[in-house]
Amino acid sequence: MPKQKFYVVWKGRKTGIFTSWAECEQQVKGFVGAEFKAFESLKEAESALQSKYEAFKGRASTMGKWKESEEPPLLPSLCVDAACKGSPGKMEYRGVETESGKEIFRAGPYPDGTNNIGEFLAIVRALAWLAKQKKKMPIYSDSENAIAWVEMGVCKTNLKHTGKNALIFAMIRSAENWLAENELDDDAVLKWDTHEWGENPADYGRK
Repeated sequence: MPKQKFYVVWKGRKTGIFTSWAECEQQVKGFVGAEFKAFESLKEAESALQSKYEAFKGRASTMGKWKESEEPPLLPSLCVDAACKGSPGKMEYRGVETESGKEIFRAGPYPDGTNNIGEFLAIVRALAWLAKQKKKMPIYSDSENAIAWVEMGVCKTNLKHTGKNALIFAMIRSAENWLAENELDDDAVLKWDTHEWGENPADYGRK
């Protein structure tokens, strides 16, 4: 049996929360500029309705699911994520505050990169940002590879070094140097539990 979904309509013939696609469709089909999105729980839908559509446009419907978890991520904390169109392809990464979703940094896109490299660079960028701000809080990433590379202090990519991605390799060397010069706490970087918490707040929403 399909899981119950809740449909938020910000702009349509009627606005509010609807419990079936048929009801939602009546409000938005043929309505110019309709704004709507499906959510997996009533609590998420109610929270979304109090916000603006722009905060959810193009984002995964499980964004914010972590707020309902019995064992949510630690707060305050940062979340990082990367996106790459192709492999190799245009790679970018960013970091946000877990609770507010406020963007702390963004980099890219850079040509001929990979998602794992972006995830690695994002973690190190977040670590360096925290050190500069003299703050201590965990950093969450959903990439096991990137977390392992950070713990080893080496980006173990198989990507071929080319003229187009020379900047990326320069950034990798800089990140590895930073890791070599700075000792990390055991809980500095933690794995984001996508199954339990939904999409990482730093996710680009392009899946």
